[in-house]
Amino acid sequence: MAMEFSSKRHFHWTRKVSNEEDDSTFKSSDSATEEKQENAKSILQEPQEQQQFRAQLTRRKLQQLAVSRFRSVLTALGRNRNPQLGLRSRVIGTLFGSRRGHVHFAFQRDPSSHPAFLIELATPISGLVKEMASGLVRIALECDKEKDVNKKPGGRLLEEPVWRTFCNGKKCGFASRRECGPKELKILKAVEPISMGAGVLPVDEGTEGSGGGSGEGEGGSDGDIMYMRAKFERIVGSRDSEAFYMMNPDSNGAPELSIYLLRV
Repeated sequence: MAMEFSSKRHFHWTRKVSNEEDDSTFKSSDSATEEKQENAKSILQEPQEQQQFRAQLTRRKLQQLAVSRFRSVLTALGRNRNPQLGLRSRVIGTLFGSRRGHVHFAFQRDPSSHPAFLIELATPISGLVKEMASGLVRIALECDKEKDVNKKPGGRLLEEPVWRTFCNGKKCGFASRRECGPKELKILKAVEPISMGAGVLPVDEGTEGSGGGSGEGEGGSDGDIMYMRAKFERIVGSRDSEAFYMMNPDSNGAPELSIYLLRV
């Protein structure tokens, strides 16, 4: 009986120990599975975060690319558009022509820029010089509005091709807008260092034939180019009116030369 009781006690003890070991084994296995699940979640979460980060980078790159393309388009449009769009409130004005030729007016944004507005008047430059020597000169250039109501309103004022010309109230024929060719560019390049003043460019400057008229560029004083260069103040009244006033160095008195552009 004593041996059976001891064997039973030993049996129960070993069973209890084995039960505790089983419980600890189950707990350790559960914790291991939980750790594996957490590791798997972290492994799954890392790619998602990386994907989000990559998506954000892609969006930023696309935005930057779109902005850069938009800027490049604007730059290209700015280069290809008419230079008159870049005129400021103060511009450089140059009056030039051969002694027997017609008057040319050129307005530039700065001394080295391409002319934004170039026009040829039917008035001889010698007659304009006499008018300026006698006093103030007012030149009015008028063009007509589009009469057809079905058509869109006129474009930019400086892009009008033909103008009626009035000098101090007297009609002086017509003026026409010109494209700046190599001869005109050569004249403007020759007077580029001059900020304000008047003078004569000899024929050997390579400016022969400029200014129109007959018998020009054949040598002698008739082929010389007369010019006057000054700063002008540009005032835009409306889409149908602009004015250019020559600025006097002393800033006193009325401007010696004023040019008015009107669409009536």
